[in-house]
Amino acid sequence: MNPSQLADTVLAAAAAALADLGRDSSVLPATTSVERPRHPGHGDYASALALQVAKQAGLPPRELAQGIAGRLIANPAIESAEVAGGGFVNIRLRAAAAASVAGVIVGQGGAYGRGTGLAGQRVNLEFVSANPTGPVHIGGARWAAVGDALARILRAQDAEVVTEYYFNDAGAQIDRFADSLLAAARHDAPPADGYAGEYISEIARAVAGKHPDALGQPAAQARTVFRTEGVALMLTEIKTSLEDFGVQFDVYFAEQDLHDRGDLAAALDRLRQTGHAYEAEGATWIRTTDYGDDKDRVYVRRNGHFTYFAADCAYYLNKRSRGFGKLLIILGADHHGYTGRLRAIAACFGDDPDQTLEILIGQLVNLVRDGQPLRMSKRAGTVVTMDDLVGAIGVDAARYALARYSLDSPIDLDLDLWARRSSDNPVFYVQYAHARIASLLRHAADAGLTRGETYDGRLLTHDRENDLLKALADFPGVVASAAELRQAHRVARYLEDLSGTYHRFYDACRVLPRTGESLDDLGRARLWLAEAAKIVLANGLGLLGVTAPDRL
Repeated sequence: MNPSQLADTVLAAAAAALADLGRDSSVLPATTSVERPRHPGHGDYASALALQVAKQAGLPPRELAQGIAGRLIANPAIESAEVAGGGFVNIRLRAAAAASVAGVIVGQGGAYGRGTGLAGQRVNLEFVSANPTGPVHIGGARWAAVGDALARILRAQDAEVVTEYYFNDAGAQIDRFADSLLAAARHDAPPADGYAGEYISEIARAVAGKHPDALGQPAAQARTVFRTEGVALMLTEIKTSLEDFGVQFDVYFAEQDLHDRGDLAAALDRLRQTGHAYEAEGATWIRTTDYGDDKDRVYVRRNGHFTYFAADCAYYLNKRSRGFGKLLIILGADHHGYTGRLRAIAACFGDDPDQTLEILIGQLVNLVRDGQPLRMSKRAGTVVTMDDLVGAIGVDAARYALARYSLDSPIDLDLDLWARRSSDNPVFYVQYAHARIASLLRHAADAGLTRGETYDGRLLTHDRENDLLKALADFPGVVASAAELRQAHRVARYLEDLSGTYHRFYDACRVLPRTGESLDDLGRARLWLAEAAKIVLANGLGLLGVTAPDRL
């Protein structure tokens, strides 16, 4: 019995207890959960359900808790259920029930940890979305690691997820990019508000090599060539960097397509029809302050040109028209001010932003080497890039390091630490646990020792075995909560705890027999347990997009 199954059992016991007490069970929530007691001596799990619903049921919490405990103790998988404090129920599972999880894990393999909590939800998950004016910087690398991990975690809970990269290939920043390329090709100084770095020179040379006549054309024509070709080359480089990082988007969406199809004008027509648009000072405005924005937003400037806000409106409608019920967007801390206007956009189009829109704000990343901050890239000139990070510590360490921390916390990554092959490097620590189990299973196979087809968890009575079984049973709940809370770092921290639990088990419990001895039933049960731990480590690392090597 795992925590999810036990929670369902507690909920059923509460419904039965309320019926016994002549109370309406409609006060119960649709789902509940069980937690680990702070003190292991209090039991395996604890439920606060009685405390949560007793008032609505018109009962003292301890009386309802007693009713729940009485129903639970009738379950053959439960050894004891005791009321504590003001209405907690402490639960201890029978050894066989607690140990059964290893057999379940080996049976389910790669499917273990998956659930159906988000079944039926269609989610558009947008992240990175850097302008195609330079390489992906270290902040974009964080959004890539976390965004891709969240997509995997949401899919593990049966959500239909489409990952999307939106690139602004229209507007003033692209003009400045084109001017910077043209200046580099002509060996002129970059514009005052332009882009610099070796990558600008590289792209400029590539465009000039492909279009040798462009530099002799009139300025407007030359600019068009460098704009079109430069954006295409930059986007190709961005895609390559992301794919090398293990991130492949389902959709790359170009802002220019919205302009070309007339989507911005169509969105404005709809806003006018619903009374949210008005004219003032020669421009067209949207009344976003009606929905909590700090100021109304200009949709069409005095010169007749659409604003970036207009593209945001059209893009929101485009996503909703594709049938997505939830638009999940990861933005950097420098875009924190976008939250209010994006929520207002949803409301102006008649949606409830609490239902259709979810914005995650990611904080900055600083890289440290030899105790000193790493300030800039040799190639990009002004920023540290994703490729710099990968070159320093590798894809696995980079992805794990960036996904390991809560998205709303700034992080300092010590490159020396994350490149180290030692237990103080978290990703190495987890991967080593997986490789250690793989080595154990190889040695068993080489010696002709197998776990057999029948698993008997009743033999696993050692405290360290029990600790490992409990940790393995927690995995589905960790994945479910990571999906619900949009917190990929929960998976990483769980894997580190699981690795430590496995190492303590291995150090205390001999699995393979000594030379000349045969494998007994306890050894076979421990082989099942070790294999189950290997599966969970691999499944968890897979959710983070990190490999689970058999050898290190």
